[in-house]
Amino acid sequence: MKQRITYVLPEGSRVESSDVKVDKDSLKFDRADEAAKEWRLTLALNDLPDEVREGCSWAVEHLANRSRCKQYSAIVMSFTVPLCDLLRKLLGVTAKCHSIQESFSSTPKIPERLAITTTWQYFQYAPLSSRLGEIFLSKACNTGHPDLDACAFAVRDLQRASYVEFDFEAIGRKLEFTAVWAPQGPKQNRAMARRATRMIRRPKTGERTEVGTLQVEKATEAEELSLGGFLTVIGEDDHPSKTLFSFPSRHHTLPGSSPVTFAASFQQPTGLHPKFQIKLPRQQLTPPKDTCGLHAYWTLPSALFIDRYQLSDPLFLASQNLVALHSLSGEQDLEAPNWVIEQWGSAALFELGAPPSSQIGSSTQKSDWIITIPTHLRYLAGPQKPTDTSGHASVDVPWPIVFWACEAEEGLEMSNNPFDRVDLGYDRLFGPQTTFYHIPPAPKVNTTVEEIKVPVLDSEKAEWVRAGTLIAVVAGFAWICWQLLRATSGQNFKAQKQKRK
Repeated sequence: MKQRITYVLPEGSRVESSDVKVDKDSLKFDRADEAAKEWRLTLALNDLPDEVREGCSWAVEHLANRSRCKQYSAIVMSFTVPLCDLLRKLLGVTAKCHSIQESFSSTPKIPERLAITTTWQYFQYAPLSSRLGEIFLSKACNTGHPDLDACAFAVRDLQRASYVEFDFEAIGRKLEFTAVWAPQGPKQNRAMARRATRMIRRPKTGERTEVGTLQVEKATEAEELSLGGFLTVIGEDDHPSKTLFSFPSRHHTLPGSSPVTFAASFQQPTGLHPKFQIKLPRQQLTPPKDTCGLHAYWTLPSALFIDRYQLSDPLFLASQNLVALHSLSGEQDLEAPNWVIEQWGSAALFELGAPPSSQIGSSTQKSDWIITIPTHLRYLAGPQKPTDTSGHASVDVPWPIVFWACEAEEGLEMSNNPFDRVDLGYDRLFGPQTTFYHIPPAPKVNTTVEEIKVPVLDSEKAEWVRAGTLIAVVAGFAWICWQLLRATSGQNFKAQKQKRK
């Protein structure tokens, strides 16, 4: 096992060697609570618990559990065998996970990337559980760890992580576990948090522990990221080593001159055909480069679906400030109720219409630019909880990812990025030389998951509906037969009467 811990301070900060205290078996970074933190563990297959090793032994490419916010987790997988049992053990996933062929959806690929193997995608609302940390960090917090309290706090702190990711490499037979935290704010238990993040000790078993204390530097190229600061291997280095490096990156934040954020919600009341709205500031909505298109990638649970035929009319799209529905994968049945759907749901890539350039910056156009996406609800089964007597079921719907997709210069080697992330669902829908400039959610938003209340009928308390329906159908059929018999008898009577005449 080896671990790499990286602290990254924002641009404009200056990390000094005096901020990093190096001892024989430990390192202390005084400004840890100001920095974003990445914790990456590399575990050999034999180091994994039995329940995880069994699932990873069958893996072909990688398993990823990606969480875009504190409230839900999205799972993107590349496997050729079912791993629903492993998911249930890790995340408690029970709904709509039977096998890859039945429950997972395949991600469409553009022609330029047809050589890439198929990715199977799965999404499930599942808050990060403590069980996840216990399984994958048990090696880091074993009984030989010199600071068990701090290590235990780090495990519990996984539930606060911005995202958690697993990447299994079948050829090297190793699993990489990565967790990323945003800079800490003035929250409770801060004293314990500081202890856990500022002081890093090498395990007594002697595994390699590398620590980077870096700040964002101004890159010389627009499509690159640059980091400078210090690198230290605990137990091998007696002082931090200065470093400065740059690398091309496929993912970027927007430039500081464009502080755009977005908000999203369903129109109220939602009804059975909810309309989802994305709100962007009209005046600040300018692309980072000329060759950029504004997009949104949206994962929908099976209870909600998009009608691709409704979104094929250019005039209708324009009226909703949409340009096109470029991709729709997963479940697309327009009639089936939710209880017969086997797949987890669907994923859609939209190109969003930006406001005309004549409106941008105009003093008379200060309102939000609103994009509307029409959706439809499936019929749902009754409440899952016996105590729920409200007559409604809840559907949790995540916000989409909103970004500018821009053409990158030819020849950029994106894989040289030590923090690169791939197979996120939407990146396979673009060419390999594409850079993404992400628009973050509004800072005051506490959750990026919308909850819809859907009226349902409790089948256990509605036996009279079945009986009444049966009676109505039988009575209706009998009445139709009676009317046909009456009409036939009347015609026969008239025919016989005419014969007599």
